[in-house]
Amino acid sequence: MKDALTIHRALLGWETAHEIVRLPLAMTRADELPRALGLPPERCLVTRVYSCEGAHRGRPFLAGAIVPAGRRPSTEAVRSAVGARAVWPAHADVVNAVTEYAAGLVCPLLLPESMPLLIDRELVDGLHAHGVVYTATGEASTALGIKASVLYSLCRPKPVDLLAPLSAASAPGRDHVTT
Repeated sequence: MKDALTIHRALLGWETAHEIVRLPLAMTRADELPRALGLPPERCLVTRVYSCEGAHRGRPFLAGAIVPAGRRPSTEAVRSAVGARAVWPAHADVVNAVTEYAAGLVCPLLLPESMPLLIDRELVDGLHAHGVVYTATGEASTALGIKASVLYSLCRPKPVDLLAPLSAASAPGRDHVTT
């Protein structure tokens, strides 16, 4: 499994400034980063992983979506952006096997090349070159601190309007979208 040391070594190899932060409490999900770090959710990014059924011949694949902690992307926005016929949150065992990160603690770096990665457009528009964001490292007791613009340039996600209004995002029955 990938962890903070794996990410640290990759970033050193890319000569990229970063910080691995030891958290005062262990997390079970990246959504706990703001509480653990005492930061606003916009500074703590979560990579959500979705199982997708391909539009052509139903070939399955995974896609990732980077959003602020505590938020969930619209599955319709994910489906449309990756050209899938159906999209639903990926099961933990699939996330673990394909990403090699612990489910719920996925880092947007070092993901498989075959996995499309999206980012909410508001995060990109709001990125400040020197602003530091934090993301999970695959392990419960650490976080990665890195300049937002550097993270974006390293993982090269596709900017998409992912976030539905809060009331629509929390509506029941929106976890699975099929066209």
